[in-house]
Amino acid sequence: MQIGVIGLGRMGGNIARRLMKAGHRCVVFDASPTPREALAKEGALPAESLTGLVLGITERPRAIWLMLPAGPITEQTVEGLAELLAPDDIIIDGGNSFYKDDIRRAKRLAERRIRYVDCGTSGGVWGLERGYCMMIGGPQEVVSHLDPIFAALAPGLGDTPRTPGHGDNISKAELGHIHAGPAGAGHFVKMVHNGIEYGLMQAYAEGFDILRNKQSSELPADERFTLNIADIAEVWRRGSVVSSWLLDLGAAALAKDPQLAAFSGEVQDSGGGRWTIESAIEEAVPTNVLSAALYARFRSRQQHSFGEKMLSAMRLGFGGHVEQHHPEAAHDDVEKS
Repeated sequence: MQIGVIGLGRMGGNIARRLMKAGHRCVVFDASPTPREALAKEGALPAESLTGLVLGITERPRAIWLMLPAGPITEQTVEGLAELLAPDDIIIDGGNSFYKDDIRRAKRLAERRIRYVDCGTSGGVWGLERGYCMMIGGPQEVVSHLDPIFAALAPGLGDTPRTPGHGDNISKAELGHIHAGPAGAGHFVKMVHNGIEYGLMQAYAEGFDILRNKQSSELPADERFTLNIADIAEVWRRGSVVSSWLLDLGAAALAKDPQLAAFSGEVQDSGGGRWTIESAIEEAVPTNVLSAALYARFRSRQQHSFGEKMLSAMRLGFGGHVEQHHPEAAHDDVEKS
């Protein structure tokens, strides 16, 4: 298929690359010429404007994937495309928009007969290699039409063991993408995914903080242990019930820098975590852990602990998120959690 990709940051650029590796043809646009030129050298057709991108897509109906930060820039781009596209063309928002915005956009675009799909996309900076987990909202016929795109971006079965009880037929969920429901459902599922991620990361952060502080002078001398935190993270990766990709990323950061001295401990949050708590309130669902994890990030901006440096290290690992005051350059990626 031919597809347009708008927003060529860490995730958007790699989405275009993975699609091209699978044989799809990409027309690409970014406000910065640098990523456009880089992808042009790899086989993409670069565009210098939204108009140029739309004109560059010759296959009908046109399909355009947005990989932009949630908020005004996505809103403005959707509005700009609505003026340029024809009936039956498709806009896919692969960023982290608020699901209620998706519902509103889908209704407004439907008045022009432009079709809208929201795709919660997880995989961070590793998606090019590992593939992306996708949670998709929109009309069934449109999602089915885009299936070759989702199949190319998804991880596939890979070496992940199949879940017992699934039977002989391999579902799309097992391949790494689902049609979650109508407009907004994809980003709603991704939003809750991000909220859960907060809780998991906070549990690791607090646990490693307890381990590190076992050498505290406030403890009796015979109860103080100087523990090798990097080794503990490594051994937990192997056969432990708390093993996970997040732990893998934390272990890698500790192996490189056991004191996590490069991290400030000031941890940012995204809309996803906040929106998950808001939805829980609307549904009267208690979310003790997820709420506490969000508030811990707020507190981290006032004082910092080793545990919060661990949070920063995991965020850098999966999404390239560089926290404020970190020595590396500022991030411009999309998957923020």
